[in-house]
Amino acid sequence: MEQRLQGLLDQARQKDGLIVVLSGAGISAESGIPTFRGKDGYWTVGSVEYHPEELATYAAFQRIPEAVWQWYLYRRTVCNRAQPNPAHQALVALEKAIGDRFRLITQNVDGLHMRAGNSVERTYQVHGNIDFMRCARECTTDVFTIPDEIGDFDRDDQLTDDRAALLRCRNCDGPARPHVLWFDESYDEPLFRYKSSLGAAISAALILVVGTSASTTLPWHVVKSGAQVGAFIVDINIDDNPFGEIAQEHDRGHAVRGKAAELVPKIAAYLAADEPCDRT
Repeated sequence: MEQRLQGLLDQARQKDGLIVVLSGAGISAESGIPTFRGKDGYWTVGSVEYHPEELATYAAFQRIPEAVWQWYLYRRTVCNRAQPNPAHQALVALEKAIGDRFRLITQNVDGLHMRAGNSVERTYQVHGNIDFMRCARECTTDVFTIPDEIGDFDRDDQLTDDRAALLRCRNCDGPARPHVLWFDESYDEPLFRYKSSLGAAISAALILVVGTSASTTLPWHVVKSGAQVGAFIVDINIDDNPFGEIAQEHDRGHAVRGKAAELVPKIAAYLAADEPCDRT
């Protein structure tokens, strides 16, 4: 581990404040989940090819709900076939080590952090979770697990009447929708932990940015807010990105380039240690 990075982590450990991890698609890509905007994100309905930005909207759900559900059920199957990788597992170990000083803000809807073992209380799934659904009519903010009876959904599968009957609100029996934040919707606290995420940012001693590139607004506000109140910022990514630029703009930041599954376990173990590691 670089000496500068060790020094920043040492200083962050000694400060009062939270250790906040902000994770994005890069950490899940290392588990084999295609990125949202990659070639597997596109979806064909009849002769029309839809881009993710077109399908992942409430407007699309109102217009072609079956097609939207088919896409999400396929994506859910891809996610459920993937397994947490060493970066996910390292964050579970970090949470166990530092307890309530830990917060995880994830943009990923794949649920891998939860399956690895991070707690619901300290994990803010700011874009939702593809394993859940909620009432499309908003009779309640409760979310419900998509029934196991749905089973796997392959790319060419159709939403049969039997399967569609399972995708109903358990409160009013109206139509259900995937529990995800769509492009034409806004963050809020009850569903997507908006205020909690910003609160964690301004209470942070350290923000670890893992596998994300500042493409959505709440993560951007989290990093900017943390930097403004003096949090240390460490960007872990394969490629250069705006978060890395923020990290390097001031003396409390650092950018590390490489795979999350290789770098996060080392950094998490260092943060979890009772004493600084031997630098020799």
